[in-house]
Amino acid sequence: MAELRRMTIKISSFKAYDIRGQLPHEINSEIAYRVGNATAKYLSAKKMILGRDIRASSKELSESMASGLMDAGVDVIDIGECGTENVYYATGELKTCGGIMVTASHNPSDYNGFKIVSENAKPISSENGLQDIQKLAESDQRLISEIKGNIEYRDLNQSYVKKIISFIDSDSLDKLKVVMNPGNGGAGVYAELILKNMPIEVIKLNFDPDSSFPNGIPNPMIKENRVSTSQAVIDNEADVGIAWDGDFDRCFFFDEKGNFIEGYYLVGLFAKSFLNKNRNEKVIYDPRLTWNTIDVVKRYGGNAIQCKSGHSFIKESMRDNDAVYGGEMSAHHYFRDFYYCDSGMIPWLLILEMISKEKTSLSQLIQKYRDRYPVSGEINLKVNDTKKIIDSIKNYYLGDALGIDETDGIGMEFQKWRFNLRASNTEPLIRLNVESFNNESLMNEKTRELVDRINSLV
Repeated sequence: MAELRRMTIKISSFKAYDIRGQLPHEINSEIAYRVGNATAKYLSAKKMILGRDIRASSKELSESMASGLMDAGVDVIDIGECGTENVYYATGELKTCGGIMVTASHNPSDYNGFKIVSENAKPISSENGLQDIQKLAESDQRLISEIKGNIEYRDLNQSYVKKIISFIDSDSLDKLKVVMNPGNGGAGVYAELILKNMPIEVIKLNFDPDSSFPNGIPNPMIKENRVSTSQAVIDNEADVGIAWDGDFDRCFFFDEKGNFIEGYYLVGLFAKSFLNKNRNEKVIYDPRLTWNTIDVVKRYGGNAIQCKSGHSFIKESMRDNDAVYGGEMSAHHYFRDFYYCDSGMIPWLLILEMISKEKTSLSQLIQKYRDRYPVSGEINLKVNDTKKIIDSIKNYYLGDALGIDETDGIGMEFQKWRFNLRASNTEPLIRLNVESFNNESLMNEKTRELVDRINSLV
């Protein structure tokens, strides 16, 4: 091995969980090469998985990434155009030293980035190595091996699809009509592969991959982006609507009436699904909204374990506790038998299986959760000093609180309602979630009260 010197640069695109930025000043081929080479050095890697999303810039960035890896002596298995979960799967299945996905997920078309995992698809974040990779990438030294690595192009789609389908009893599926909206991202290609030989009628919406995203950014967390899926469900009298973000590690649901389903209620639904198959299992949940998840897991004989929000924290907790499932209200769902990773394909298959087996609708599956624990939905507020506001809100409600939790931001519990207030990891925002026990008017009242108080402090 030898060190090759180049100029030192500053890379601003390193975030809490990944590397992401605008082309070409924050993300470009030089940065891709440096990140690949730095990752190889940090992991002392011998073999790495490399995948990319459908963005126009992803192929060139992937090629530069591969060069950085191979110059360091790493053999690269390039799995081509795919979703982030395909890289997770390939890294775990082929037992490589790690994997890199070239993607900017739900960001606009002039953005791109990289998600990095180590062996067994363990996430690398700012908490456990991403900052070290940044320092190596920014430095004036590159790792150059006397023996350059090789690149191999592999199609793992058949084995990946088999793995995804293994989570359900596909023979139990009824003839359902499903609206699918990949938002011109990459999900449609894989949804079709998974649905082959299944009795599902698909209504396709924004189905073809298009890196310009002509129908808007593929991010169903934005309320305006939900309208087309909702309307298509209503117009086609479909049983379910499904939408994905760009790299399809998250999927979002609409019931047969076109109503968007809050991710919080899905966590309870999936916990029930796994605990029905095997009681006494552990389920990981995030602290933003909790009562329904705790209730469901207890009812079905499981053990609910709270964990800080964020995929790296959830995955670590799942491994530590050998949890069968982990869920966040942000539409990330994690599965022990998928290398403790999140998937945007497994959840919708589980939903179709539940609807088919229970001979009911998605709205009926969710309704009792909605009635028992009404929620505000996550409210994002721009603030200058998140700590000051969280401390002020804590002090204001301290006298009446029955319980306080500081796992992530501040969670305060009262007799009939609770809230969580936390700072965004990636934006100058504060995020508020409110829920109540069987009292929607109280939930709305307390939500208004909290929003008004926060705004008065800004």
